[in-house]
Amino acid sequence: METKQRYTFKKEEKLKSRKAIEQLFSGGRSFSNFPFRVLWSFNEPSTASLQTGFAVSSKHFKKAVDRNRVKRLMREAYRLQKSELQDQLKQQQKHLTVFFIYVGNELPEYQFIFDKTGNVLSRLLKITDENS
Repeated sequence: METKQRYTFKKEEKLKSRKAIEQLFSGGRSFSNFPFRVLWSFNEPSTASLQTGFAVSSKHFKKAVDRNRVKRLMREAYRLQKSELQDQLKQQQKHLTVFFIYVGNELPEYQFIFDKTGNVLSRLLKITDENS
């Protein structure tokens, strides 16, 4: 019997700890893949093998409505595509912290965000392969 893939983004998977975020910004590594700047680091075991945070600059998006829309699109695209990376991290028993920062200055379409998020996740997949 087949098991259905569940596309969830649970509370444990969200990066909310101020301490963890500061640690990621001070000691994490980063790369850019327009329209994202991605900070990542391997860290000590926590409840989830993959924790993620999202941010949008108020410099480019003055209205909170627009910032929230971009973050919502980013979270949705991530939620639907993270399973492969999550499975690999569980196999390798590693814990990864990732932070997506949207650096574009125009309100994006969902398909654009979806494609770029896929590129970022495949690059993170490659990074976890190299560090195993």
